Amino acid sequence: MRVLGMVTGVCGVIGLFGAAIMLLPMARAAVPTGQILLWQDRDVVTAGAAIYADACAACHGAALEGQQDWQIRLQNGRLPAPPHDASGHTWHHPDALLIDIVTRGTAAIVGRGYESDMMGFADILTEAEIIAVLSFIKSTWPAEVIAIHNDINARAAIE
Repeated sequence: MRVLGMVTGVCGVIGLFGAAIMLLPMARAAVPTGQILLWQDRDVVTAGAAIYADACAACHGAALEGQQDWQIRLQNGRLPAPPHDASGHTWHHPDALLIDIVTRGTAAIVGRGYESDMMGFADILTEAEIIAVLSFIKSTWPAEVIAIHNDINARAAIE
């Protein structure tokens, strides 16, 4: 009887494991290819909004509006902080690149002596916090911009 109970228990675990594996492709299908940001997760977006307010809003604006004349170089040759709303260019970049920019800073990504006031936040924010901030930003974009950004992520994932 004990052996039968153990066999039944093992079979149940194997059955649950098999069902989970079969459902995995369906769960992955719900997430667009290449997407890392969790812009539809309310808890992540809420945390990201708070982190953005503390770490990003001073330069990029409380309403994601960026600094005035953000496309015109300052006297020091650097560009002002761009907006992160739909009027900016943030959504033109795939998730992985956005995470890298926030982690290492713009100058590290561009290279070739490029200078920027955008520092890297690797020593200040965790990767999860960076993803939360970027998820918050993406959550504010209109549906058509989100669809374009998802396509950018998909294309970047296969390159």
